[in-house]
Amino acid sequence: MNMSGKIAGFTGLMGRVAGLAALLAVAAVAQQKQDVPDAPAPQATQPQTQNSQDSLGDLKDQVTPGKGTTAPAQHAPAAAAPIQPANNDPAPDMPTAAELKAYMQDAITVHTNFVEVPVTIKDSKGNLVAGLTFRDFKVLENGRAQPLKLFTVDPFPLSVAFVIDQSVTVDVMEKVNNSLRSIQGALTPYDEIAIFTYNNGAQERTGFTGAQSARVPAVLEISKSTGSYMGVPVNSGPLVGGPRINGQSVDPNLEPGRSAGGGPFLQAPKEIHTLNDAILQAAIALSSAEKGRRRIIYVISDGKESGSKAKYSEVIKYLQTHDISVYGTLVGESARWGEGYVSRFHIPLFAYDNLLPKYAIATGGSLDGERSTNGISKSYTRLAEEARVRYTLGYVSHQPLIDGKFRKIEVLINRPGLEVVAKTGYYPAASDNH
Repeated sequence: MNMSGKIAGFTGLMGRVAGLAALLAVAAVAQQKQDVPDAPAPQATQPQTQNSQDSLGDLKDQVTPGKGTTAPAQHAPAAAAPIQPANNDPAPDMPTAAELKAYMQDAITVHTNFVEVPVTIKDSKGNLVAGLTFRDFKVLENGRAQPLKLFTVDPFPLSVAFVIDQSVTVDVMEKVNNSLRSIQGALTPYDEIAIFTYNNGAQERTGFTGAQSARVPAVLEISKSTGSYMGVPVNSGPLVGGPRINGQSVDPNLEPGRSAGGGPFLQAPKEIHTLNDAILQAAIALSSAEKGRRRIIYVISDGKESGSKAKYSEVIKYLQTHDISVYGTLVGESARWGEGYVSRFHIPLFAYDNLLPKYAIATGGSLDGERSTNGISKSYTRLAEEARVRYTLGYVSHQPLIDGKFRKIEVLINRPGLEVVAKTGYYPAASDNH
């Protein structure tokens, strides 16, 4: 091809490119005009004549002093039309609150037979044993081995119902009062706490709140008590009812039920320690804690029980139904045989009047026994950490979904000389959270 032909071809190509660019520019301008509404058309101006000044007088009654005028209605941009689906079908209506509530009520809730078992492993000195794997554990339910579906060592946040026994003696109560400031130091910002007290009946001091909130120290301060005064009355022998002559009391008013009230020689009034009622009230509040938290009742007490309306067997069943563990610090006389770590295998026979070990064993909790203020304070941190970092085992029970019968759990470990701390069993509930 000669030079003139090449130039002609190049010129034609450039013309087509220029034409295409022009078309794109026109399309962009058209799109811009479509997106941006037209501005109001400018009004024709007229010279300032006497007639135009007179015409302004017609606007005086239309303009309010202090307010601006608005653009003429015909020049206001039109509201954008709602975007319709591509198939031109109308958008579906959102359900109302009443319809949504009815739907939720009609939803089907499926309950599983999954059982979660928190486990603590300790050596002979009460120290926590770490580093175990799922191969070290075996779980039996009603004597039958259960394949593990869950094994984790992840820490859990705590929901702690803290129960303070105010029926202990004055000297013990003083140590407990001085230790209460250490409770917050044992908990993390992810934990929550409720506070209960009991003497002759249980009382909720505060519902669940953040463990590090400013409310907790204030509630603990008002939860302090003076304790009770324990005398040494004479309940038997020749001095009961006062001095006697020929079997008759010298002063009839000293006889039981008379106006003198019996004096110092009558039978002592029965002590009141409503431990069962306090644990049950704390458990009821704790049963609504959200899934994924350790449900803990922490009791600081001498473990004595007297005068409760609730029976021990009833409270234990409630705890084992709602997956609640009982931890605690034994104080006063009950702490003498268990100074420090209290092993479930070394509970002496003379602790028969102390119910806390029974609660702890049945629910998989732990106890400390402390007599000093410093020891009581340290036990809070020690037991809270133990509750948080337990091994967590899970399995699907082979038993019927809901039968109301107690299911015994036994956790075995293939290493000798170690103590297993786990709940002894549970009652199935209409929930997927044991």
